[in-house]
Amino acid sequence: MRRRAFHLACFGACLGVVVSGLAQEGHPLTGTWTGDWGPTATQRDHLTFVMNWDGEKITGTINPGLDSIPIASVFVDVTNWTVRIEADTKDQSGKPLHIAAEGRVDNIGSYHRTITGTWRQGATNGDFKITRD
Repeated sequence: MRRRAFHLACFGACLGVVVSGLAQEGHPLTGTWTGDWGPTATQRDHLTFVMNWDGEKITGTINPGLDSIPIASVFVDVTNWTVRIEADTKDQSGKPLHIAAEGRVDNIGSYHRTITGTWRQGATNGDFKITRD
C-alpha cells in the first residue's frame, strides 16, 4: 500500500513539472500589446500589436481588424533588448506608407513588460509606448 502511495506521489510530482513546463510564456514579444504613438503628447493614435513567435521568426499584426497591417519584419537584439518593427501599408489616398518602430523592451522579467521608443510613419516622426496585456 505504501509503495502504491509513493508511486502516485511521484507521478503527481512529475505531472506537475510537465504542466508547469507547458505553461511557460515563450518568446518575450509573444502576446497582445496595447498603447499609443504620436508626434506630440496631445496628438496620439491608439495601437494594438499581436505578435507570435513561430519557432523561427516573430510574426504579427498591427491593429487587428478590417484595417489591420501585417508586420513585415521584427529584429530583436537580446544583448540590450532593443527591437525594430517594420510594416508597410497605404495611406488614406492609397499611396504606400512605411512604418518603422524602434524601441527598447523594459521590465523584461514582468508579464506586463513595455516597449518604448521612436515611431516613423511615412514622413511623420513621433514616439510610442506599448505594454503587453
